[in-house]
Amino acid sequence: MSDPVTLHDIYLARSRIAGQAARTPLILSQSLSARFDAEIYLKLETLQPSGAFKLRGALNKIASLAPEQLERGVTTASTGNHGRAVAWASKRLGARAIICVSELVPANKIAAIEALGAEARVIGRSQDDAFVEARRLVAEEGMALIEPFDDPLIAAGQGTIGLELMEDVPELDRVLIGLSGGGLLGGIGRAVKGINPKVHVTGVSMLEGAAMIESLAAGKPVEVEEEASLADSLGGGIGLDNRCTFELVREVMDDHHQVSEAAIARAMLHFFEHEKMLVEGAAAVGLAAIEEHGIDVRGEKVALIISGNGVDAETLMRAKTLIDYPAR
Repeated sequence: MSDPVTLHDIYLARSRIAGQAARTPLILSQSLSARFDAEIYLKLETLQPSGAFKLRGALNKIASLAPEQLERGVTTASTGNHGRAVAWASKRLGARAIICVSELVPANKIAAIEALGAEARVIGRSQDDAFVEARRLVAEEGMALIEPFDDPLIAAGQGTIGLELMEDVPELDRVLIGLSGGGLLGGIGRAVKGINPKVHVTGVSMLEGAAMIESLAAGKPVEVEEEASLADSLGGGIGLDNRCTFELVREVMDDHHQVSEAAIARAMLHFFEHEKMLVEGAAAVGLAAIEEHGIDVRGEKVALIISGNGVDAETLMRAKTLIDYPAR
Protein backbone atom coordinates (compact mmCIF):
# COMPACT_ATOMS: atom_id res chain seq x y z
CA MET A 1 0.00 0.00 0.00
CA SER A 2 1.41 3.39 -1.01
CA ASP A 3 1.72 6.22 1.47
CA PRO A 4 -1.46 8.35 1.56
CA VAL A 5 0.70 11.43 2.24
CA THR A 6 4.29 11.79 1.05
CA LEU A 7 6.89 14.45 1.65
CA HIS A 8 6.48 15.41 -1.99
CA ASP A 9 2.72 15.93 -1.43
CA ILE A 10 3.58 18.33 1.39
CA TYR A 11 5.96 20.33 -0.79
CA LEU A 12 3.25 20.52 -3.47
CA ALA A 13 0.80 21.76 -0.82
CA ARG A 14 3.20 24.50 0.22
CA SER A 15 3.39 25.72 -3.36
CA ARG A 16 -0.41 25.63 -3.69
CA ILE A 17 -1.17 27.64 -0.54
CA ALA A 18 1.72 30.11 -0.81
CA GLY A 19 0.58 33.71 -0.54
CA GLN A 20 -2.71 32.74 1.11
CA ALA A 21 -1.94 30.83 4.29
CA ALA A 22 0.69 32.51 6.45
CA ARG A 23 4.17 31.18 7.11
CA THR A 24 3.71 31.53 10.86
CA PRO A 25 6.39 32.58 13.35
CA LEU A 26 8.26 30.11 15.55
CA ILE A 27 9.30 31.93 18.72
CA LEU A 28 11.42 30.87 21.67
CA SER A 29 9.50 30.98 24.96
CA GLN A 30 11.89 32.40 27.54
CA SER A 31 9.65 31.45 30.47
CA LEU A 32 9.07 27.83 29.44
CA SER A 33 12.68 27.33 28.34
CA ALA A 34 13.89 28.44 31.76
CA ARG A 35 11.31 26.33 33.60
CA PHE A 36 12.07 23.09 31.76
CA ASP A 37 15.80 23.62 31.07
CA ALA A 38 15.21 23.24 27.34
CA GLU A 39 14.66 25.31 24.22
CA ILE A 40 10.86 25.50 24.02
CA TYR A 41 9.57 26.98 20.77
CA LEU A 42 5.99 28.03 20.05
CA LYS A 43 4.63 27.60 16.51
CA LEU A 44 2.02 30.35 16.31
CA GLU A 45 -0.74 29.03 14.07
CA THR A 46 -2.95 31.47 15.98
CA LEU A 47 -1.65 34.06 13.50
CA GLN A 48 -3.25 32.43 10.46
CA PRO A 49 -5.90 34.70 8.85
CA SER A 50 -8.62 32.31 10.06
CA GLY A 51 -7.05 32.01 13.54
CA ALA A 52 -5.93 28.37 13.32
CA PHE A 53 -3.79 25.85 11.41
CA LYS A 54 -6.83 24.40 9.62
CA LEU A 55 -6.54 27.06 6.90
CA ARG A 56 -3.55 25.25 5.38
CA GLY A 57 -5.43 22.03 4.67
CA ALA A 58 -8.66 23.75 3.60
CA LEU A 59 -6.84 25.94 1.09
CA ASN A 60 -4.88 23.00 -0.29
CA LYS A 61 -8.07 20.97 -0.82
CA ILE A 62 -10.36 23.72 -2.16
CA ALA A 63 -7.68 25.08 -4.50
CA SER A 64 -7.46 21.59 -6.04
CA LEU A 65 -11.17 21.53 -7.01
CA ALA A 66 -12.30 21.99 -10.59
CA PRO A 67 -14.11 25.28 -11.43
CA GLU A 68 -17.45 23.49 -11.86
CA GLN A 69 -17.09 22.00 -8.36
CA LEU A 70 -16.34 25.42 -6.89
CA GLU A 71 -19.48 26.74 -8.55
CA ARG A 72 -21.65 24.08 -6.84
CA GLY A 73 -20.13 25.00 -3.49
CA VAL A 74 -18.48 23.18 -0.61
CA THR A 75 -19.58 21.80 2.73
CA THR A 76 -18.05 20.20 5.79
CA ALA A 77 -18.69 19.20 9.39
CA SER A 78 -16.55 20.95 11.98
CA THR A 79 -15.88 21.50 15.66
CA GLY A 80 -15.16 25.13 14.76
CA ASN A 81 -11.68 25.82 13.44
CA HIS A 82 -12.03 23.74 10.27
CA GLY A 83 -15.33 25.46 9.61
CA ARG A 84 -13.70 28.87 9.89
CA ALA A 85 -10.92 27.74 7.59
CA VAL A 86 -13.32 26.39 4.95
CA ALA A 87 -15.37 29.60 5.19
CA TRP A 88 -12.26 31.76 4.76
CA ALA A 89 -10.83 29.70 1.90
CA SER A 90 -14.20 29.49 0.14
CA LYS A 91 -14.68 33.24 0.27
CA ARG A 92 -11.15 33.73 -1.03
CA LEU A 93 -11.68 31.28 -3.89
CA GLY A 94 -15.27 32.31 -4.71
CA ALA A 95 -17.24 29.25 -3.54
CA ARG A 96 -20.46 29.07 -1.49
CA ALA A 97 -19.97 27.22 1.81
CA ILE A 98 -22.30 25.51 4.30
CA ILE A 99 -20.60 24.51 7.56
CA CYS A 100 -22.40 21.84 9.63
CA VAL A 101 -21.63 21.96 13.36
CA SER A 102 -22.92 20.17 16.45
CA GLU A 103 -24.54 21.72 19.51
CA LEU A 104 -21.24 21.31 21.41
CA VAL A 105 -19.46 23.89 19.25
CA PRO A 106 -19.12 27.19 21.19
CA ALA A 107 -21.19 30.14 20.04
CA ASN A 108 -18.10 32.28 19.38
CA LYS A 109 -16.85 29.75 16.82
CA ILE A 110 -20.23 29.65 15.06
CA ALA A 111 -20.29 33.45 14.94
CA ALA A 112 -16.79 33.48 13.45
CA ILE A 113 -17.91 31.13 10.67
CA GLU A 114 -20.91 33.31 9.84
CA ALA A 115 -18.80 36.47 9.90
CA LEU A 116 -16.83 35.04 6.97
CA GLY A 117 -19.96 34.76 4.84
CA ALA A 118 -20.63 31.02 5.19
CA GLU A 119 -23.82 29.44 6.48
CA ALA A 120 -23.42 27.65 9.84
CA ARG A 121 -25.97 24.83 10.20
CA VAL A 122 -26.32 23.39 13.76
CA ILE A 123 -27.12 19.66 13.68
CA GLY A 124 -27.22 17.15 16.55
CA ARG A 125 -24.97 16.49 19.53
CA SER A 126 -21.80 15.31 17.81
CA GLN A 127 -19.58 15.88 14.82
CA ASP A 128 -20.85 12.58 13.43
CA ASP A 129 -24.41 13.96 13.53
CA ALA A 130 -23.26 17.09 11.70
CA PHE A 131 -21.56 14.92 9.09
CA VAL A 132 -24.90 13.29 8.21
CA GLU A 133 -26.17 16.68 7.03
CA ALA A 134 -22.94 17.47 5.19
CA ARG A 135 -23.12 14.18 3.30
CA ARG A 136 -26.77 14.90 2.43
CA LEU A 137 -25.70 18.20 0.89
CA VAL A 138 -23.12 16.33 -1.17
CA ALA A 139 -25.60 13.69 -2.33
CA GLU A 140 -28.59 15.98 -2.99
CA GLU A 141 -27.05 19.33 -3.94
CA GLY A 142 -23.76 18.28 -5.50
CA MET A 143 -21.59 20.18 -3.03
CA ALA A 144 -17.97 19.11 -2.53
CA LEU A 145 -17.18 17.64 0.88
CA ILE A 146 -14.11 19.19 2.52
CA GLU A 147 -13.07 16.60 5.09
CA PRO A 148 -11.81 18.02 8.41
CA PHE A 149 -8.83 15.65 8.47
CA ASP A 150 -9.27 12.32 6.65
CA ASP A 151 -8.05 13.41 3.23
CA PRO A 152 -4.47 13.27 1.92
CA LEU A 153 -4.73 16.86 0.61
CA ILE A 154 -5.89 18.10 4.02
CA ALA A 155 -3.11 16.27 5.88
CA ALA A 156 -0.53 17.46 3.34
CA GLY A 157 -1.64 21.05 3.88
CA GLN A 158 -1.20 20.71 7.64
CA GLY A 159 2.15 19.06 7.00
CA THR A 160 3.53 22.34 5.67
CA ILE A 161 3.89 23.31 9.34
CA GLY A 162 6.48 20.54 9.66
CA LEU A 163 8.51 21.91 6.75
CA GLU A 164 8.62 25.31 8.45
CA LEU A 165 9.64 23.78 11.78
CA MET A 166 12.60 21.98 10.24
CA GLU A 167 13.71 25.06 8.33
CA ASP A 168 13.59 27.24 11.45
CA VAL A 169 15.09 24.69 13.88
CA PRO A 170 16.98 22.07 11.82
CA GLU A 171 18.15 20.30 14.99
CA LEU A 172 14.62 19.91 16.40
CA ASP A 173 14.37 17.00 18.88
CA ARG A 174 10.66 16.80 19.68
CA VAL A 175 7.30 18.20 18.63
CA LEU A 176 4.14 17.99 20.75
CA ILE A 177 0.89 18.10 18.78
CA GLY A 178 -2.77 18.02 19.74
CA LEU A 179 -4.36 14.81 18.44
CA SER A 180 -7.93 14.55 17.24
CA GLY A 181 -8.69 13.21 13.76
CA GLY A 182 -4.98 13.04 12.98
CA GLY A 183 -4.60 15.42 10.04
CA LEU A 184 -2.39 17.82 11.99
CA LEU A 185 -0.22 15.22 13.73
CA GLY A 186 -0.08 12.96 10.70
CA GLY A 187 0.91 15.75 8.33
CA ILE A 188 3.50 17.29 10.63
CA GLY A 189 4.85 13.88 11.58
CA ARG A 190 5.28 12.87 7.96
CA ALA A 191 7.11 16.13 7.20
CA VAL A 192 9.52 16.21 10.14
CA LYS A 193 10.32 12.49 10.02
CA GLY A 194 10.73 12.67 6.25
CA ILE A 195 13.49 15.21 6.85
CA ASN A 196 14.89 13.73 10.09
CA PRO A 197 13.49 10.37 11.27
CA LYS A 198 14.94 10.99 14.75
CA VAL A 199 12.47 13.79 15.59
CA HIS A 200 10.21 12.53 18.39
CA VAL A 201 6.50 13.07 17.66
CA THR A 202 4.29 13.23 20.76
CA GLY A 203 0.50 13.34 20.45
CA VAL A 204 -1.72 14.83 23.16
CA SER A 205 -5.46 14.30 23.74
CA MET A 206 -7.94 15.13 26.49
CA LEU A 207 -8.97 12.40 28.93
CA GLU A 208 -12.52 11.81 27.66
CA GLY A 209 -13.68 11.39 24.08
CA ALA A 210 -10.21 10.79 22.58
CA ALA A 211 -11.33 8.90 19.47
CA MET A 212 -7.98 8.36 17.78
CA ILE A 213 -6.34 6.89 20.88
CA GLU A 214 -9.30 4.57 21.53
CA SER A 215 -9.13 3.50 17.88
CA LEU A 216 -5.39 2.85 17.96
CA ALA A 217 -5.84 0.76 21.11
CA ALA A 218 -8.59 -1.24 19.40
CA GLY A 219 -6.54 -1.67 16.23
CA LYS A 220 -9.28 -0.15 14.07
CA PRO A 221 -11.47 2.98 13.97
CA VAL A 222 -14.12 2.91 16.69
CA GLU A 223 -16.91 5.22 17.81
CA VAL A 224 -16.33 7.20 21.02
CA GLU A 225 -18.92 9.37 22.75
CA GLU A 226 -18.03 13.03 22.42
CA GLU A 227 -17.53 14.93 25.68
CA ALA A 228 -17.47 18.64 26.43
CA SER A 229 -13.90 19.86 27.03
CA LEU A 230 -11.80 22.99 27.19
CA ALA A 231 -10.01 21.35 24.27
CA ASP A 232 -13.24 21.22 22.25
CA SER A 233 -11.34 21.38 18.94
CA LEU A 234 -9.99 17.90 19.71
CA GLY A 235 -13.52 16.43 19.88
CA GLY A 236 -15.22 14.28 17.28
CA GLY A 237 -14.73 10.83 15.84
CA ILE A 238 -12.21 9.69 13.24
CA GLY A 239 -14.78 7.95 11.02
CA LEU A 240 -15.35 4.20 10.95
CA ASP A 241 -14.33 4.25 7.29
CA ASN A 242 -11.14 6.24 7.95
CA ARG A 243 -8.99 6.03 4.83
CA CYS A 244 -5.92 8.10 5.60
CA THR A 245 -5.15 9.45 9.05
CA PHE A 246 -5.54 6.32 11.20
CA GLU A 247 -2.66 4.58 9.42
CA LEU A 248 -0.69 7.80 9.10
CA VAL A 249 -0.84 8.53 12.84
CA ARG A 250 -0.02 4.93 13.70
CA GLU A 251 3.09 5.22 11.56
CA VAL A 252 4.50 8.61 12.60
CA MET A 253 3.49 9.06 16.27
CA ASP A 254 6.11 7.92 18.80
CA ASP A 255 4.09 8.31 21.99
CA HIS A 256 0.93 9.84 23.36
CA HIS A 257 -0.39 11.47 26.54
CA GLN A 258 -3.90 12.29 27.72
CA VAL A 259 -4.33 15.39 29.88
CA SER A 260 -6.91 16.46 32.44
CA GLU A 261 -9.16 19.50 32.17
CA ALA A 262 -7.25 21.11 35.06
CA ALA A 263 -3.94 20.64 33.22
CA ILE A 264 -5.40 22.18 30.07
CA ALA A 265 -6.72 25.09 32.12
CA ARG A 266 -3.32 25.68 33.75
CA ALA A 267 -1.64 25.70 30.35
CA MET A 268 -4.20 28.12 28.87
CA LEU A 269 -3.66 30.48 31.76
CA HIS A 270 0.11 30.23 31.42
CA PHE A 271 -0.16 31.43 27.84
CA PHE A 272 -2.49 34.25 28.87
CA GLU A 273 -0.50 35.44 31.89
CA HIS A 274 3.10 34.77 30.87
CA GLU A 275 3.18 34.66 27.06
CA LYS A 276 0.40 37.28 26.68
CA MET A 277 -1.45 35.02 24.22
CA LEU A 278 -5.09 34.00 23.96
CA VAL A 279 -5.08 30.34 22.96
CA GLU A 280 -7.80 27.72 22.94
CA GLY A 281 -7.59 24.54 24.98
CA ALA A 282 -6.51 22.37 22.05
CA ALA A 283 -3.57 24.72 21.48
CA ALA A 284 -2.39 24.36 25.08
CA VAL A 285 -2.32 20.56 25.41
CA GLY A 286 1.38 20.22 24.56
CA LEU A 287 2.36 22.31 27.55
CA ALA A 288 -0.30 20.54 29.65
CA ALA A 289 1.33 17.18 28.83
CA ILE A 290 4.83 18.31 29.75
CA GLU A 291 3.55 19.67 33.08
CA GLU A 292 1.11 16.92 34.04
CA HIS A 293 3.18 13.93 32.93
CA GLY A 294 6.60 15.30 33.81
CA ILE A 295 7.98 14.71 30.30
CA ASP A 296 11.74 15.07 30.53
CA VAL A 297 12.72 17.57 27.83
CA ARG A 298 15.92 18.80 29.50
CA GLY A 299 18.47 19.86 26.92
CA GLU A 300 16.09 19.30 24.01
CA LYS A 301 14.87 21.61 21.27
CA VAL A 302 11.09 21.27 21.54
CA ALA A 303 8.26 22.72 19.46
CA LEU A 304 4.71 23.16 20.76
CA ILE A 305 2.05 23.58 18.07
CA ILE A 306 -0.09 26.53 19.22
CA SER A 307 -2.88 25.48 16.93
CA GLY A 308 -5.62 28.09 17.29
CA ASN A 309 -7.01 31.16 19.06
CA GLY A 310 -10.70 30.20 19.14
CA VAL A 311 -11.34 31.05 22.80
CA ASP A 312 -13.65 33.61 24.35
CA ALA A 313 -13.60 35.35 27.74
CA GLU A 314 -16.26 33.03 29.16
CA THR A 315 -14.18 29.94 28.38
CA LEU A 316 -11.06 31.53 29.84
CA MET A 317 -12.96 32.34 33.05
CA ARG A 318 -14.22 28.75 33.18
CA ALA A 319 -10.62 27.58 32.88
CA LYS A 320 -9.64 29.78 35.80
CA THR A 321 -12.35 28.30 38.03
CA LEU A 322 -11.00 24.77 37.41
CA ILE A 323 -7.71 25.36 39.15
CA ASP A 324 -5.95 27.09 41.96
CA TYR A 325 -3.46 28.76 39.61
CA PRO A 326 -0.12 29.31 41.38
CA ALA A 327 1.89 32.47 40.74
CA ARG A 328 5.17 31.87 38.90
